[in-house]
Amino acid sequence: MADPSSYRPKPGQIPDSPGVYKFRDEHRRVIYVGKAKSLRQRLANYFQDLAGLHPRTRTMVTTAASVEWTVVSTEVEALQLEYSWIKEYDPRFNVKYRDDKSYPYLAVTMNEEFPRVQVMRGQKRKGVRYFGPYGHAWAIRDTVDLLLRVFPVRTCSAGVFKNAARTGRPCLLGYIGKCSAPCVGRVSAEEHRDLAEDFSDFMAGRTGTYIRRLEQRMTEAAEEMEYERAARLRDDIEALKKAMEKSAVVLADATDADLIAVAEDELEAAVQIFHVRGGRVRGQRGWVTDKVEEITTSALVEHALQQLYGEEKGDSVPKEVLVPALPDPVEPVQEWLAARRGSGVSLRIPQRGDKKALMETVQRNAQQSLVLHKTKRASDLTTRSRALEEIAEALDLDGAPLRIECYDISHLQGDDVVASMVVFEDGLQRKSEYRRFQIKGFEGQDDVRSMHEVIGRRFKRYIAEKEKTGEWADGQEPGQEPGQEPGEELKDDEGRPKRFAYPPQLVVVDGGQPQVAAAQRALDELGIDDIAVCGLAKRLEEVWLPGDNDPVILPRTSEGLYLLQRVRDEAHRFAITYQRVKRAKRFRASPLDDVPGLGETRKQALLKHFGSVKKLRSATIDQIREVPGIGLKTAETIAVALAQAAPAAPAVNTATGEIMEDTAGTADTQNGEPGTRTGSAGESVSAGAPDERRGQER
Repeated sequence: MADPSSYRPKPGQIPDSPGVYKFRDEHRRVIYVGKAKSLRQRLANYFQDLAGLHPRTRTMVTTAASVEWTVVSTEVEALQLEYSWIKEYDPRFNVKYRDDKSYPYLAVTMNEEFPRVQVMRGQKRKGVRYFGPYGHAWAIRDTVDLLLRVFPVRTCSAGVFKNAARTGRPCLLGYIGKCSAPCVGRVSAEEHRDLAEDFSDFMAGRTGTYIRRLEQRMTEAAEEMEYERAARLRDDIEALKKAMEKSAVVLADATDADLIAVAEDELEAAVQIFHVRGGRVRGQRGWVTDKVEEITTSALVEHALQQLYGEEKGDSVPKEVLVPALPDPVEPVQEWLAARRGSGVSLRIPQRGDKKALMETVQRNAQQSLVLHKTKRASDLTTRSRALEEIAEALDLDGAPLRIECYDISHLQGDDVVASMVVFEDGLQRKSEYRRFQIKGFEGQDDVRSMHEVIGRRFKRYIAEKEKTGEWADGQEPGQEPGQEPGEELKDDEGRPKRFAYPPQLVVVDGGQPQVAAAQRALDELGIDDIAVCGLAKRLEEVWLPGDNDPVILPRTSEGLYLLQRVRDEAHRFAITYQRVKRAKRFRASPLDDVPGLGETRKQALLKHFGSVKKLRSATIDQIREVPGIGLKTAETIAVALAQAAPAAPAVNTATGEIMEDTAGTADTQNGEPGTRTGSAGESVSAGAPDERRGQER
């Protein structure tokens, strides 16, 4: 690991002008390429205190052993040179978009004497007109089959064409009218090229001209009573319309545009592009990439534009490009696109109307693409096996951790402190084994104490389950949990059997050294020495082991690290979901919740009758009995419960200062503190909501 100060250029050496820079490692391999409006200002950012750098940037500058740069005249030249160097050197720390598949195009080989219509993949060739890309090759062939009726262009290979010319007999398509058979001289090379031009124009979106022309010819044939020719023209019109229907109109003004959407998380990003020509979606493609550098959405969009148009010229670059975020600065990118097209290009964010609605559709496709990518990666058996082997090797385990449990603590500024336990078996989620905990040993915020408590409680129950099978410690009775009175059953607060019988091979905690030490201490106190413990620190993605002063660094592309991240993120999602549910229940709490035997239906009837808890509190027992379903004993219980609860402080509208009437949804207070319902400290499964942080919650 190199010290960036060892290769830092002197301040006067770096020019204050636009340029492109390269970081090289000790073997002279280029590991990062970047551009800058001012090389001096940009490079200075890399050589500041390492603690202030983003983790990925820190890894890059400590991997590098030298830096060099090239000065250019304008930012547009810098953009072009950056793209060229990324293509040439393939640097490991740059974001690189790669197709998740080789998308097929419909190609017309205008560079041949007799142009051919065919499906093509891979690099584009000079002199060939491309349409697409398409999601499936069969979609191209269906469209071509319909259009050949009207534009009978050659589709055969060079070998078939030469063989037909030698024998003087066309292929089957020539006999059924779906090829003009230039191989046997039915049409000249010029006539066949005109057909190919018409085919290309129709595919490019200029459809109205041909439809009107055929309709006029059909009308003329009918007037001349040439009904068979009119019928053929009618069928040709229907074929063209059917081909047009395969790509529905999405923009009514016949716009030519590309729409680019980005979906991302902390580790990966997915890009989806819709190609709209003549107001119709003519093609679609998508990429997924690892975010190996610190990068914003604007920078992701800029890299996508480079990837998309770096090799394109002319009409392949549309007049309008719609994006979710503009590159910063946007002017050089616009100039670069305009230079590649040969005319002006509008690069903007859609604000309203059909274009914004279509952009939302593209965004949904990007989100689904990212989810599908993660699902495929997680479900692949070979990948999962490799991930478990990498974890076992990195943590020096005796075998692959087939069962992994991960724990996370969540709270909102110290309130409603909860914990989660998620389980992965053979690299896959085991949601039926998920558990959640309330922290009961102390009040306030202390993640380390919370982690110690949760690990201790979980493995006390594991020991108790072992005792039920006859493997209990000396001096304890079967089924007796440490600290539990003899005869007390091992059931949770709702009477369900507790299921902590299966030990993990690896315990993962969300955190660094302190949390790992707390988890290991809890296991040591219980005498458990056959379960490995590690922690994954979110900020740097470092793996910490008990007693080690230095973390274990897994490679950024490691499947083992990817699995640990998934486990950690799932634990965080499950914990924060429970914390929000618990907080919402506290906010909705009412003194009526503590009345024994009072169900939800009768509570609603009371609130509906009196209007609020405040009015119910001031009612007499006889008035309470007037509510249907409320008897004398229940009314007395309600009155006692409300009398013991102090009246809530009046709610105040902070905008107007108005004192608001107490309603059914407000929480009364008890002993000066908000009334809080205490739920079970046991375990239950929750589907949960997507992981996100709100305010100061953790």
